Amino acid sequence: MMDSNLIHPELRAMTSRIPSVPVGKPWLPKIASAAFRIAPAAKGRAGVTREWHSFGPGRGIYVYRPERPNGAALLWIHGGGMVIGSAKQDLGRMAKLAAELGIVVACVEYRLAPANPHPLPLDDCHEAWTWLRVSSARLGVDRNRISIGGQSAGGGLTAGLTQRLHDEGGIQPIAQWLFCPMLDDRTATDRSLDAIKHPIWNNTSNFDGWSAYIGTPGSDDVPEYAAPSRRADLSGLAPAWVGTGTVELFYAENVEYARRLEAAGVRTVFDEVDGAPHAFESMVANAPVSQAYMSRAKAWLAAQLEAATI
Repeated sequence: MMDSNLIHPELRAMTSRIPSVPVGKPWLPKIASAAFRIAPAAKGRAGVTREWHSFGPGRGIYVYRPERPNGAALLWIHGGGMVIGSAKQDLGRMAKLAAELGIVVACVEYRLAPANPHPLPLDDCHEAWTWLRVSSARLGVDRNRISIGGQSAGGGLTAGLTQRLHDEGGIQPIAQWLFCPMLDDRTATDRSLDAIKHPIWNNTSNFDGWSAYIGTPGSDDVPEYAAPSRRADLSGLAPAWVGTGTVELFYAENVEYARRLEAAGVRTVFDEVDGAPHAFESMVANAPVSQAYMSRAKAWLAAQLEAATI
């Protein structure tokens, strides 16, 4: 069990009240999926319009557009361990981001494992990227100023999509914005981590999430792009911001991925927060430490998008 004194004081009380997600329970993904389907999308925000475009059952894209878009865009991918979650969970803060940065923000609704294992969730994100590029003129977006970002599983899908787009060639994302990304299935195979019981997302849930997504974690035949840390050559990828907390289950894999990106010549910023658990910036969004972290993250993203105009 993790010592609560290791958790940042501003995050400790709230974190203790948030249970880890038992994704291995067969009933949870079904209940969570049903709940998100019937949940209303976040209310609109003054000065920002919202659109919904369906690509088929279980997949589509929400688009937030400010009154005076500056030509840049973010494709945002939600988290949930590959097995739960919805774009709806992030719509409120993505609408706020669109207003603050003056950018178009498109939030992907992708199909979930285990009913839809790899590569289907990644395919859905790729479809959303293609749609955003094709729709760029109508939305007032410069196709050369589109970034990709995501949290947790969404961060892993962001990294995998960035790798896939690099290999396909053509227009590339201007940046990859990775919040506590789920990058490496091999973390799940270290069962000594189970006893630590990391807050929010622990290794038992991690093993179940990876198993649903790719089959057997740690196997030799993990599909390309499914576990981005498995890729040997990271050169040529889009500039990256990698953010994480030091009491996060993914901390070691996030540190290693950022290190390898930088070693491969990718412009990389690594931002770690001492004592912060998984997804703290959304779980305890009002804490000063979370707000400072998000301010740094948004400043970096804005700078990348602005640099593309020079």
